[in-house]
Amino acid sequence: MEQTELLNLKKTACNVRLWAVEGVFNAKSGHPGGSLSAADIMTYLYFKEMNVDPANPKDPDRDRFVLSKGHCCPALYAALALKGYFSTDEIKVLRHVGAMLQGHPDMKGTPGVDMSSGSLGQGISAACGMALAGKLSGKSYRTYAMLGDGECEEGQVWEAAMFASHNKLDNLCAIVDYNGLQIDGTVMDVAGLDTLSEKFASFGFEVIEINGHDFGEIEAAFNKAKTVKGRPTVIIAKTVKGKGVSFMENQVGWHGKAPNADQYKVAMDELNAQLKALEA
Repeated sequence: MEQTELLNLKKTACNVRLWAVEGVFNAKSGHPGGSLSAADIMTYLYFKEMNVDPANPKDPDRDRFVLSKGHCCPALYAALALKGYFSTDEIKVLRHVGAMLQGHPDMKGTPGVDMSSGSLGQGISAACGMALAGKLSGKSYRTYAMLGDGECEEGQVWEAAMFASHNKLDNLCAIVDYNGLQIDGTVMDVAGLDTLSEKFASFGFEVIEINGHDFGEIEAAFNKAKTVKGRPTVIIAKTVKGKGVSFMENQVGWHGKAPNADQYKVAMDELNAQLKALEA
């Protein structure tokens, strides 16, 4: 990856974080922690990896993305807005009555959203259906689905994994945002996901483990995924919940609450300082 491209991705990811915080603050509710941990991969998907066009959001040949951990839609909305699917002004009225952007993705009302999601486990199942449809119709598009690590405690995730492997969905790439925290505490304390890589491997997946904040590793993982034939791929991305905002990082309490005015200012000041440093 060229340095100019890397710098642009870092700046875009910082802006994704800024707008995610902006949305949650103005909504007075939402999920900032997991949105911030997913921002780098979301940025890479929409600004480098996927074949998508905001001018033609329903292109039948486009790549698909399903945010299976739908509660972290502030990051998705930020990426979509920055990509040009809709104005960033929509983010300022996130979750407001009558506004376009809801608390979970809505494929019927939001340009660029390929699947409504929010009930954990269902998104990856829908992504399997999209990937199989692509196979059956002879399409070359790829399907990407992002799950939360806590979400992987859902039984439906593993039903989908069996389906994906059985149908040899090599056009499916799952991404697990492994930030180690969920609403009730650490994933290790709640259900013990220390063998997640082995679990996916036993279900027939190609498993790639990366630092989910390193664009070099992110790029290498997605490039490798495209070479895998005859089975699906999962990228297990180790991330930091609340990444980029010091008082949110690795704090389970920021799974699902909005910052107050003082916290919002601190968060925005920190993120703007990071952006300014990248632009220097």
